[in-house]
Amino acid sequence: MSHVLFFDIDGTLVSFETHKVPQSTVEALQKAHDRGNKIIISTGRPYCIINNLQPLQDRNLIDGYITMNGSYCFAGDKVLYKNPIPAADVTTLGQICTERGYPCIIVTEKELKVVNPDSQVRMIFNEYLNVDEIAETTFEEALNSEIYQMTPFFDAKAEADIAPLMPGCEFNRWYPAFVDVTAKGNTKAHGVTVMLESLGVPLSSSIAFGDGGNDVSMLKEAAIGIAMGNSAPDVQKEADMVTDSVDNDGILNALKRLDIID
Repeated sequence: MSHVLFFDIDGTLVSFETHKVPQSTVEALQKAHDRGNKIIISTGRPYCIINNLQPLQDRNLIDGYITMNGSYCFAGDKVLYKNPIPAADVTTLGQICTERGYPCIIVTEKELKVVNPDSQVRMIFNEYLNVDEIAETTFEEALNSEIYQMTPFFDAKAEADIAPLMPGCEFNRWYPAFVDVTAKGNTKAHGVTVMLESLGVPLSSSIAFGDGGNDVSMLKEAAIGIAMGNSAPDVQKEADMVTDSVDNDGILNALKRLDIID
């Protein structure tokens, strides 16, 4: 029986230590794909900053992408789903960030830019996520385009105050310093549904792998949800299985345990 395998990127396929896909993971996914399993990327990143999957892309192992936490899904040149943040909520968050001085990443269909960047933005995106320098913009300029994801830098306490002011949005936090904001209903779980429907495959054939808070909906939605060993306890408790860390052959070992590969 073949499956549809959904993989988060950072901390799941890609090591935070090396910023690379471990070779054991590359070879394991090659074997899984050769056996007829589909491989779908499911990430908070927009496609324009997916810069760390070349070993998989060079082998044509990726069958589709769920990006921006489910806001933009595509396979090849075909866009399967896209849903921007309501303009009113973009304006609300823009005003709050301006008044309080919060940095904010803004993602359109093709670009990622930042408003009011600081050293924390540079540390997380340039060093932790290994993303090149991000171009600056303003909220006024950003409103000229549809916005699919906003990533303001404020803590969970501020989020609790701000989220009720943006009823058309989802808040997904996977790092203490910032939260990903998308339109209501845009989650990795919804991305799983979009991809399975496009493939004509039942939910029972789905297996999801993740390590962060924004992966929880996907882990719970899939028939089997697998948390990486490097994930936090609150993520692991939502999974059906916990494998080893990304740097300790976690993907390889999980696929073997599931008899997807030898």
